[in-house]
Amino acid sequence: MATPVISLERTDPYHPPAAHLEILRSDAPISRVQLPDGRRLWALTRHEDVRAMLADPRFSSDRRDPRHPSHTPYVGPDHRQQLIEMDPPEHTQLRRSVVGEFTVQRLAAWRPRIQQIVDESIDAMLAGPAEVDLVEALSLPVPSKVISELLGVPYTDHDFFQDNSAEFVRADSTPEQKKAAIGNLQGYIAGLVQEKVKSPGEDLLSRQIAAGTELEELQALGFLLLIAGHETTANMISLSVATLLDKREHLAALREDPQLTVGAVEELLRYFSIAEIGAARLATADIEIGGVLIQAGEGVMGLTNTANRDPLVFPEPDEIDFTRMARNHLAFGFGPHQCLGQNLARLELEIVLATLVRRIPGLRLAVPFDEIPFKEKGPNYGVFELKVAW
Repeated sequence: MATPVISLERTDPYHPPAAHLEILRSDAPISRVQLPDGRRLWALTRHEDVRAMLADPRFSSDRRDPRHPSHTPYVGPDHRQQLIEMDPPEHTQLRRSVVGEFTVQRLAAWRPRIQQIVDESIDAMLAGPAEVDLVEALSLPVPSKVISELLGVPYTDHDFFQDNSAEFVRADSTPEQKKAAIGNLQGYIAGLVQEKVKSPGEDLLSRQIAAGTELEELQALGFLLLIAGHETTANMISLSVATLLDKREHLAALREDPQLTVGAVEELLRYFSIAEIGAARLATADIEIGGVLIQAGEGVMGLTNTANRDPLVFPEPDEIDFTRMARNHLAFGFGPHQCLGQNLARLELEIVLATLVRRIPGLRLAVPFDEIPFKEKGPNYGVFELKVAW
């Protein structure tokens, strides 16, 4: 039998990529597949197996190795590793130094400020024409402002890092364009860190400097947080609102019972699982998972989208159910590399959805759902533009 080719392109807004591989979940949940560029690797499709792989430190996140599924031409041996690309003990040490910044308790103090940012964005929307691109008016500005303030970045510079981070994640960007965008952002963060050394403030970077974090490590961490801190959350805001406005029974449920919002956030995170390549690893030893031996040097990709539709864990997985409270989903990964900013993302999503439902009861799509330009390719799923009216 020919090795199936795995594609991360979404052909249906409400269905995960690699849908043709869902049959493997019951017939051959750990199978050899081929990437579009010809590389072969193992694909894991069951929730249980993906969690087991992500929790095992013998599966490496170091993308500098050409055998790693996420290795790309712009990641060379001299590449300064990000937190998500590190293995223990370096990963353990750096993550431990910063994880306290993202606890539920610490972020609870941010709720009033995030609410203020959301209200200001909606005020600006309502003050202008009764039709806007929600991506530009709300989805991007909210997480951009939040991560800017968290890191101590002047918001006046947000266009710079937003443009460069968009270039970095665009599916059609060339390796040269991505490398240039990375260089621009790394240079900016390096300068910002040096400014914090001279004039510390009440922000994450300043606190990390005071705690003794090495400046090179802090520059890499700041770069990661700047990109991850707004791109993925912005995509989830847009996808969530598009879904509520298309499937209005869910919008009505939130309007009738606002306490469902927390469950809605978890269910929409599970349903869309927008990070397409976060669960790629390289085996550093012979490891058995689910009765299958994966040999050292072989690449592995946990298909979190397929795992998050595993009926053994999520009954009727293709249905959206805000009462499901699916906190065991894999949208934020699992194990040592579980998303550092997940509590912040949850908080932003909860506040945005609750506030939109409350403040703009007449919100509607300004174009048919099938005309929304979805990001069908790329590392993060989302929409390029979301025209809404009220």
